[in-house]
Amino acid sequence: MDNPSSSSSRASSNSRRPPPQNTKSTTPPKHVQFRRDSLPRPSMNRSRPNTDELRESKLSLDYPRRASKSMDLLKREDGFMNEQSPLLVPRRSEDVGYLPPLSNVLSPDENEDWNEEEDAMRDTKSTGYLFLLTLAIAGLQIAWSVELSNGSPYLLGLGISKSLLAIVWIAGPLSGTLVQPYVGIKSDNSRSKYGKRRPFMVGGAAATIVSLMALAWTRELVGGILHGIFGVASEAESIKICSIVFAILMIYVLDFSINVIQAGIRAFIVDNAPPHQQDSANAWASRMSGVGNIVGYLFGYVNLPKYFWFFGDTQFKVLCVVASLAMASTLAISCVFISERDPRLEGEPAAQEAGVLAFFKNLFRSIRRLPLQISRVCQVQFVAWIAWFPFLFYITTYIGEIYTEPFFEDNPHLSQAETDALWEQGTRLGTRALLVYAITTFAASVILPFLVASSYQAPEPEPRTAMTPGARTPATPLTPTHRRATTPLTPHTPGGMGTSSGGGGSYFSLLPHDDIPPARAEKRSSPRNLLLRLLRLPRSLEIRWLTLRRAWMLSHFLFALLMLCTFFVRSVTAATVLVGLIGVPWAMTNWAPFALIAEEISKRDAIRRGTLRPPPTRDGEMLAQQGEEEGREGSGADDQAGVVLGIHNVAIAAPQVIATLVSSVIFKILQKERGVPGDDSVAWVLRFGGCAALVAGWLTRRVGEGG
Repeated sequence: MDNPSSSSSRASSNSRRPPPQNTKSTTPPKHVQFRRDSLPRPSMNRSRPNTDELRESKLSLDYPRRASKSMDLLKREDGFMNEQSPLLVPRRSEDVGYLPPLSNVLSPDENEDWNEEEDAMRDTKSTGYLFLLTLAIAGLQIAWSVELSNGSPYLLGLGISKSLLAIVWIAGPLSGTLVQPYVGIKSDNSRSKYGKRRPFMVGGAAATIVSLMALAWTRELVGGILHGIFGVASEAESIKICSIVFAILMIYVLDFSINVIQAGIRAFIVDNAPPHQQDSANAWASRMSGVGNIVGYLFGYVNLPKYFWFFGDTQFKVLCVVASLAMASTLAISCVFISERDPRLEGEPAAQEAGVLAFFKNLFRSIRRLPLQISRVCQVQFVAWIAWFPFLFYITTYIGEIYTEPFFEDNPHLSQAETDALWEQGTRLGTRALLVYAITTFAASVILPFLVASSYQAPEPEPRTAMTPGARTPATPLTPTHRRATTPLTPHTPGGMGTSSGGGGSYFSLLPHDDIPPARAEKRSSPRNLLLRLLRLPRSLEIRWLTLRRAWMLSHFLFALLMLCTFFVRSVTAATVLVGLIGVPWAMTNWAPFALIAEEISKRDAIRRGTLRPPPTRDGEMLAQQGEEEGREGSGADDQAGVVLGIHNVAIAAPQVIATLVSSVIFKILQKERGVPGDDSVAWVLRFGGCAALVAGWLTRRVGEGG
């Protein structure tokens, strides 16, 4: 029982305001509307809430873990809300300005799991952000193109035989099979204060630069040590043998270090792009790869020692210096301007066995536990790269054979010097075709993302009411926050978080076009708005039925058709056009599989972290439960970005060994001596790749649409 004094004071208080509402509810009331006069009156001790801050808040009632600044602004000590709702007690006009205590809604200050960096990552990223995120790919591709285009001539110049050269180039598939999964697992478990991926990217770049410099100056280094220290004659055979051994060692170091960078950069892109922009981020990565190829081939054409004599006295030396500078600068820009999520916030990783055997054990376990979507993408890639390997390594030789064939038919008894001169010219024409191919790849990587419809659908919040943060009411003044949130140069993502269409099905506030006042409507014709509208025009090019999976499948069939066209190609011009057209399926190969895998990884990671609603499936429930368990026991997911992309690279590198063996068998059967007309062995190797592409296209039918 209350004592009389307390009853008297409480009665006096009740004359000013009604009894407070029940505050034990765990969720805020839905679909309630404010009267315009329900906001607190300004006072000397308490300022009126800023309506812009109320609108900019992005609280969704279905996501209690997302913090809400607007709900924090509505909290008042001993305050009440004046709502018009049949579920609440009506208030008198003199009670205006009081707000009742809200239910338990977590804010950034109250939620221990709140991570401001992680929440920022869920927002739509700008075009400039995606450009900086993927810029390191361009520098890496320049270094890679230098090795591919000039590595073989340089090694042959050192005295390496062609049979030994084939063993040397196994370094690429071998390093891709072993290094990338290892780097993926190690970086996933890294808890460095510098980030998960950045230390591996920087370390791999340093090793790449050192190996490039050592490879370019092999003769000088080996000769200087043996001649200057041990007194060996400069023309001795031992110096030649040691130079060959040292160059082969540097090739292996170069390939292994390049794969370290590539594994880190690919996982870096997945980690720092939100789920609904993974296709856009990987499209930008494909563009950067195209730019790197073009720059690399252009530098290969220019007489670099004439203009950059201070970098070296040979073409290969200057190319290595330029590639090292390009890679170091682009990587530095990406690392400085893109911040990773602090891995120390994820807790300690799950304990794993150490050693080589444990690594392979964990790798095979991760392969068995791959999500179905990622597993099917890897199956397609395994067959597709059996098709791509012959083209990438033998297309220059194919064009050289077409060029030299008429000369050998007219004069089958050319001298060795004349034959070498013909092949040198044919190789140069093949390099020119690769330049056309690189330009086509870049153009396709820019255009195709605007034609392909994204399949990722961002989750939709509850229907908007006047209480929904960011909603506009008749009493709310117009602000720039009610404009569409877009990324002008980023391909349109239907249903994604960066775009919206009517009625509140978006994370961003919208202003219907018929609700724009005349004064603001007149400003739509300003030069700035006209420019923005022009930048958004490419969205109208989108083909709704052309999803990413279908475009990838069609690219396999196009590549197969072009490879089978080698039956009819008889001139260098026709071959150059053929190679240029192959740039289109190559652009899809550099984009589609990475985008599909990245979407799946990012989506599953968001579900585990609780920032994305799990789908109503058994897999979705397991992911959500796994996230809770990892929060208590530490991170131990088998589908993290690093290990998954490493397994994906195994699916790319391992079939190259198979393609090499099959190509060797075909060469053994059909190859003729050098200078003898009628050698069509390379064309048959390319046709074999076309048959493999048909199988890859059929397997792509089983891949899901993503999202």
